[in-house]
Amino acid sequence: MKNFEYHTPTKLIFGQGVVEKLPDILGSVGKKILLTYGGGSIKKNGLYDKVKGLLIDFEIFELPGIEPNPKYNPSVLDGVRLCKENNIEVILAVGGGSVLDCSKAIAAGALYDGEPWDLITHKVPTNGALPIVDIITMAATGSEYDGGGVISRTETNDKVGYMDSHLYPLCSFIDPTYTFSVPKKQTIAGVADAINHILEQYFVAESSILTDGMCEACIRSLMENVRIVIDKPDDYQARAEIFADATLACNGIFSIGNSYSGWPMHGIEHALSAYYDITHGEGLAIITPRWMKHILNEKTLPRFVKYGVNVFGIDENLSSIEIAEKTIEAQYMFFEEIGIPMHLKDVGIDDSRIEEMAHHVAVNEGLDTEYLFAPLTEQDIVEILKDSL
Repeated sequence: MKNFEYHTPTKLIFGQGVVEKLPDILGSVGKKILLTYGGGSIKKNGLYDKVKGLLIDFEIFELPGIEPNPKYNPSVLDGVRLCKENNIEVILAVGGGSVLDCSKAIAAGALYDGEPWDLITHKVPTNGALPIVDIITMAATGSEYDGGGVISRTETNDKVGYMDSHLYPLCSFIDPTYTFSVPKKQTIAGVADAINHILEQYFVAESSILTDGMCEACIRSLMENVRIVIDKPDDYQARAEIFADATLACNGIFSIGNSYSGWPMHGIEHALSAYYDITHGEGLAIITPRWMKHILNEKTLPRFVKYGVNVFGIDENLSSIEIAEKTIEAQYMFFEEIGIPMHLKDVGIDDSRIEEMAHHVAVNEGLDTEYLFAPLTEQDIVEILKDSL
């Protein structure tokens, strides 16, 4: 087990009706609030009115319209401007992971005098951020319990992971009932996203019984419970377990003491959603089995065997290569079973920009480093993308 440092300063308040505690949490940090949200679902499900009613004694400014794959321009820049013009003291993000990711970049940019993109791309250090509180309404990214987010810059086809210790939310409210009305497309994409977060931490050169067990149990939970909510969207127990899984999947606890994978599937998918603005979880589901197939070799074989036996229940008496191949097939079939489109052409991507995207990934993601579990050259990325068509 490798040396590690682990610290998660975010307070989680989980369960039905917990947003009633919102005024107490916000009141401890400020009265001037920037309320950020997306396309209006929180108005349809009553959460917007609920929040406004709870915060009647606060001064609220609003930034609506934050999109999936949140955009640097206009959302981050507009949010930074609002914070500076109105002396905002705390940001309240209400919605899914994209709203929260965007709010994290705004929180840092609000305390910086230069171009916020320099913070996002780590050209300059982040020395502070406004406090962030969130009411998360979708189980997917885990942004409610980590110190990072992903921001897209459309004009340069960049989708950048912005990680910094200042970006952890102060407090995250998680009420699984707010996911009852999330459409199936977003529900299953969120589960695919969470599963991939775990896979990126599982397929590593060095791990432990502890971390392997946590990863395997969490993936089994996600798979079992998403099958339940597809048929019964208002099953509280299943929705709650999915939310807890997704929240823990990306905050580092599943990889303590492990070596680093490089997060290659995310690196490839970031190009897909930067160039084509597709749903992140769908892109990951499409890439995952193709990446698995591409990296399967003598070195990686034992990880596939362990994953297949412990997660999919594949017969351990088969040969190692049979187990690995059945594991990759089972992963593909699971995503297909729950309704995810499993080819790039199904989400509007053809072969016209494969080489361009592969070059972008190779230059920006650092996946061809020998210490990683399965280094990828630019040609490897081209082949994975072509196999995904």
